[in-house]
Amino acid sequence: MFTFKNMSKLKHPEQYYLDLVKHTLLNGKKEVRRNGTVYSHIGGALRFDLSEKTMPILTTKKIALGSCLRELLWFISGSTDNKILRDQGVNIWNKNASREYLDSVGLTINQEDDLGPIYGHQWRHFNARYYTRKYGYRGIGVDQLEMVVNKLKYERDSRRIVMSAWNPCQLSEMALPPCHILSQYHVTEDNKLSCTMYQRSADLGLGLPFNISSYSYLTHLLAHHCNLEAEELIIFIGNCHIYDDHKESLEEQCERRPTLFPTLEINNFRDKIGDYKFEDFNVKNYEHQGKINMEMRA
Repeated sequence: MFTFKNMSKLKHPEQYYLDLVKHTLLNGKKEVRRNGTVYSHIGGALRFDLSEKTMPILTTKKIALGSCLRELLWFISGSTDNKILRDQGVNIWNKNASREYLDSVGLTINQEDDLGPIYGHQWRHFNARYYTRKYGYRGIGVDQLEMVVNKLKYERDSRRIVMSAWNPCQLSEMALPPCHILSQYHVTEDNKLSCTMYQRSADLGLGLPFNISSYSYLTHLLAHHCNLEAEELIIFIGNCHIYDDHKESLEEQCERRPTLFPTLEINNFRDKIGDYKFEDFNVKNYEHQGKINMEMRA
């Protein structure tokens, strides 16, 4: 029987990511933007099979899986304190958390490393008045992630299982407005969990590969925690772009052929979604084709 899922298996799922990169390299419109010259393509979509514990981590270059998972757990904790990440050796937010950058976007009252009400705040304390990175927000705002968990456990046929990081009321307080702004969770066949995610802006070289891994981790975690089976991750992208100085690196990556995706084991069951630890996750058989260097933008 024909299904879009079957169609996506006609070639390696990673090839669809590489095809999006190639299309943007060939047809993207050259533009000068806030943080450099880019080649932009409007509208993209990717599908990844998560069944049988598959983790769609790109194999044509090395993905920093530890940093990706630590960042996700940081989001889940509700934190907006970059120092917590830095202390774990995760440096992906450093530029946006610097004194120079915070001053440049008008956040002069924020301490260095205080990113404002970004992802974690919106996931766990949506629209709660923001004070500082160290303020205790427990019980304040809307805990969207806990609402997702409860619906997946007790109202899993709902089409309203949605989590939003985009809060217009607090955008001006954020060091960086969210790129992956909306996720929706769908249960089919009573126990198959899929996630659709909308990303307003995707840096195809560095950001999108990280986002694919992060939302795969999150979907597997929600499935594990709610006694479901992870099924699919589908990503819709508004603005796909490639930075001018990433072109050569991505052309090199596009010459590589994808290999088999790894799998993910989650070793423990925790009482609350925020109780899971880095050590609970075990990616098995991740084989990549080496690091490709690209500069991260603030």
